[in-house]
Amino acid sequence: MSFNRKNRSIHRWASFIISLPLLVIIITGILLLVRKEFSFIQPPSAQGVGTVPALSFTQILTVAKSVDAAQIESWDDINRLDVRPAKGITKIRSNNKIEIQIDNQTGEILHVAKRNSELIESLHDGTFFEKNANIWLMLPVSFATLVISVTGLVLFFFPYLKRRRNRRHHA
Repeated sequence: MSFNRKNRSIHRWASFIISLPLLVIIITGILLLVRKEFSFIQPPSAQGVGTVPALSFTQILTVAKSVDAAQIESWDDINRLDVRPAKGITKIRSNNKIEIQIDNQTGEILHVAKRNSELIESLHDGTFFEKNANIWLMLPVSFATLVISVTGLVLFFFPYLKRRRNRRHHA
């Protein structure tokens, strides 16, 4: 089998194998790039009164427990806290994807909404399918993308190089 034919075969099969995972990565990547533009993906950040956090962790947990939709009973029900001093808020993300934004000074609840960006992120990095999918799925897809990029460049430049070699040979 000639080099050119083998290169085309590798390019064709590698492209076919990575097409679905690569489409998922591209589509979710686009959604993540524009997530702040669409409130159904990521709720907009509210603005608090001050810039210095004045609430204790106990007060934050008490405020979070008061939001029924978040289903928070203890710290085990909280996925993460995101303190934004410049905006004067703390974002509390519950395990059921509800985001509560509270004022860092007053403890007032400023915004409550579902946050879908984490689902999109898990699809993007493969962990939606399995915890270690970023290693056994996304890493091979990355290498296959590298292979089709290199073979694609070879397929593009090979005819030019062949013509150039033939001209030199005939001259």
